[in-house]
Amino acid sequence: MRLDYKTVKQQSETEIIINKSRFITSVKRTETEQEALDFIQEIKQAHPSANHNCSAYLIGEHDQIQKANDDGEPSGTAGFPMLEVLKKQGLKDTTVVITRYFGGIKLGGGGLIRAYGRSTSEGVAAAGTVERILHSTMRVTVDYTSLGKVENEVRQSAWPLEHIEYGEQVTLFILVPISDVEVFHTWIADLTNGQGDIIEGEQKFLEFSV
Repeated sequence: MRLDYKTVKQQSETEIIINKSRFITSVKRTETEQEALDFIQEIKQAHPSANHNCSAYLIGEHDQIQKANDDGEPSGTAGFPMLEVLKKQGLKDTTVVITRYFGGIKLGGGGLIRAYGRSTSEGVAAAGTVERILHSTMRVTVDYTSLGKVENEVRQSAWPLEHIEYGEQVTLFILVPISDVEVFHTWIADLTNGQGDIIEGEQKFLEFSV
């Protein structure tokens, strides 16, 4: 199971013109290959008269699925440089489709590689990137006499306080990165003199802009 990874923040569309050819870059986070294929098909349907709809995507914790498609451009001049940009930026679960409307001037192999690489970089920049970090929801139960001190310390820590439930005792729900769980246990034990009860709850990813 991956504990953290980098991906695009949101879907985006950008356009650049190189030697009269239009390069429209569409970027989206896709967590399965089917989502990637659906997105590629969606862009193709939106641009049925385009000369090319080249694509690249990386899926999986270890990039188990990675595909590049030149869609009629000379072999290796479109999909591959697009895929290389995604890999060099360390992105996961990301699909890029570049729609080209030919402007009448041939760019040559090197020119195409530069154009598709630049288009991908600008598309990713427009989408923005985030780091997704797996957190565990830590349920810390204390008595009311300890609440003030514990809540204050938690709010000043780097760990987000999700919410508080009040009953016979008080339970604080705190989001802690998986890598910090052992440290958190020790911290709470010290903070409550061993009186705080800790239960590890559901795990979920939180996103942080990078």
